[in-house]
Amino acid sequence: DLHFETTAIHAGQAPDPATGAVITPLYQTSTYAQEQVGVTRGFDYSRTANPTRRSLEECLAALEGAGSYGLTFASGMAAIDTLLRLVKPGEYVVVSNDVYGGTFRLFDKVLAGYGLAFTFVDASIPAQVEHALRPETTLVWLETPTNPLLKIADIAEIARRVKSSRPGIWLAVDNTFASPYLQQPLALGADFSVYSTTKYIAGHSDVVGGAIVTRDAGAYERLKFLQNAIGAVPGPMDAWLTLRGIKTLALRMERHSSNALHIAEFLQNHPAVERVIYPGLDSHPGHAIAQRQMKMFGGMISIILKGGESAARRMTAATRLFTLAESLGGVESLIEVPAVMTHASVTGSALEIPGGLVRLSVGIEHVDDLLQDLEQALNE
Repeated sequence: DLHFETTAIHAGQAPDPATGAVITPLYQTSTYAQEQVGVTRGFDYSRTANPTRRSLEECLAALEGAGSYGLTFASGMAAIDTLLRLVKPGEYVVVSNDVYGGTFRLFDKVLAGYGLAFTFVDASIPAQVEHALRPETTLVWLETPTNPLLKIADIAEIARRVKSSRPGIWLAVDNTFASPYLQQPLALGADFSVYSTTKYIAGHSDVVGGAIVTRDAGAYERLKFLQNAIGAVPGPMDAWLTLRGIKTLALRMERHSSNALHIAEFLQNHPAVERVIYPGLDSHPGHAIAQRQMKMFGGMISIILKGGESAARRMTAATRLFTLAESLGGVESLIEVPAVMTHASVTGSALEIPGGLVRLSVGIEHVDDLLQDLEQALNE
């Protein structure tokens, strides 16, 4: 019954019963003493479970609402790979046709070689998702907003269509761009919320991690088995840093979103910019849906420059506060050219990204400083 901000600080984080420590301790251990053979205090080996990691998993679950279960992983890709182990060879997955390049690489270049089949559709049109379903489909995979074209999928409508078509199909949403503060897919009908916790959840560009949250008890038990069997788990320091970052998630997302909206409005009037893609603008085709299913519109902006890839390279070389780097969601502002950086793996495919597209991860610096930096870089 607590508000999000309170839950983020307290869920799974009661004072340490042994010492009274207010902050969850860092249990930097690989193994645990057993009272007798097979008699433990709830922990036997840190690949299976670790108290610091468990606190993080309980907190993430609580942020998605009552009845949720959380699992954390060594990276967002490890979380995705583990979830896809629920799909058997010969079964189909329907996928948004604008997904993170690493997700496409895993699906198309790795898992397809093990008998999984993937169909890519424009998930901003729910009918395309529905029409792509076939008897062998077991999973629908969405990103919303997508990376990097920021397309918006109507989670509730797609969930309705998918479950009406066949109740056994799972719906997973990569919610990395929104974070659980801005959008909660489980409340909209999804079965899984998936995160690269590296990004907004941890929020400080100092840790890599991933997570899956679900309300399906059976799926949770299977995923927990896979988490232990595969072993792609975060270390206790990774879990501790992520848990620390979560405490300020609400505050950061407010500033990320506020800054991004100001910057998007500025960029759409700049003569060097052909198009601004941001769900918070009325001009965005998914604006009404985003307004309905998101609390705010997030900190990610994509722009297409009139000068193509050469202009994109010049702009990204000229910024002073926006750092040229991959990743996103940290307190600092980042800039990149997805076609040759994060999404190089989709080059030559139907998912290829325009060379003149620049992606901005808007940080929490003062917005006037960020505007000035972008203006001088565009003028350059």
